Amino acid sequence: MHSKKKILAIPGTVKENSTHKSFIRAMADLSKDSLDIELYDGLGGLPPFNPDIEDANASGSVAAFRNKLKAADGIIICTPEYAHGVPGVLKNAIDWTVGSGEFYQKPTLLVTASTDGRFGHQAMLEILRVIATKRIDELQLLVPFIKTKINSGGIITDETTLLALKEVLAKYLVVLNEVSLKS
Repeated sequence: MHSKKKILAIPGTVKENSTHKSFIRAMADLSKDSLDIELYDGLGGLPPFNPDIEDANASGSVAAFRNKLKAADGIIICTPEYAHGVPGVLKNAIDWTVGSGEFYQKPTLLVTASTDGRFGHQAMLEILRVIATKRIDELQLLVPFIKTKINSGGIITDETTLLALKEVLAKYLVVLNEVSLKS
């Protein structure tokens, strides 16, 4: 029996009662026997990325974010699409890690949940490929029209979405276990 994997889940929004936070909670419930999912709620507290202080002087909220990423066995990103792109707060957070490498070869599951989501999803996949997350092309799910597929209580009500989520979570667990066997 494998121990629970420690996962840092990042919602791509700072909205307090977002659908994405509800979706992360639903993922945590579905995988509670194998994953210990911590919701990261600090995107809004990260300063704008500044390459002049990226390495030596990054402290406070940036250092805390990087440390949470380092301590995690894997990462889940559940994000909306804004204006056919990646939300600025999410891109800003990732920019803080490009030089320090916390995402490098880290099993990362991307869920884009939006009205459409196709454009933001493709942009986010490209970002995650560039920073070399582990097996991102397998570990992804696009959920269009998310608000019709999850209720206000955070329960996924659409069977097709629920099945797809269970399948991608199963793949994610396989990758997490493969990584821990190699270390």
